[in-house]
Amino acid sequence: MADPTDITEPIEASGEVVASEADTGGGNGQTAAASREAIDQLSAAYGRMREEIGKAIVGQHKIVDQLLVSLFSGGHCLLEGVPGLAKTLLVSTIAEILQLSFRRIQFTPDLMPSDITGTDVLQDDPDTHQRAFHFMQGPLFANIVLADEINRTPPKTQAALLEAMQERRVTVGTSTYPLPQPFFVLATQNPIEQEG
Repeated sequence: MADPTDITEPIEASGEVVASEADTGGGNGQTAAASREAIDQLSAAYGRMREEIGKAIVGQHKIVDQLLVSLFSGGHCLLEGVPGLAKTLLVSTIAEILQLSFRRIQFTPDLMPSDITGTDVLQDDPDTHQRAFHFMQGPLFANIVLADEINRTPPKTQAALLEAMQERRVTVGTSTYPLPQPFFVLATQNPIEQEG
């Protein structure tokens, strides 16, 4: 018997939405129609986004497609490449098109985890003259974050970034703070510079 996971022939998509009776709630077709409408809306939005990005970024179609797929699927991306390929412009353009907040973090050897997550700051209340700690958000508190040259930073700072990417929240001291949604990180590294 053949292994069902062994695919040797390409599979062609017909472009049709096929739904079983279980998928459509008893065969009434309402869920399939709603699915088709959602797919059409996403496809139209995707086309408009590519067109707008094309006004700022010439070429790079494969990278743009992969970034958008990652963004739509709730994932994150790592781009390897030499400086000067318009990575910052690409990510800031996507954030502008989607009207999302954007931050760029330049990772350096002396960058500490609190530099990206934020920290508790002691502040005086002018009305009550009381002192209290208030959390000051770091640059990770944005919808789209460009983590530039992550290979240059210490492992502890990389771990803070990875926690934010995986958990979609950051931990500072004993407190945990949720990150804004959607949350998308595009990390870059220069393959020529592998020192940290």
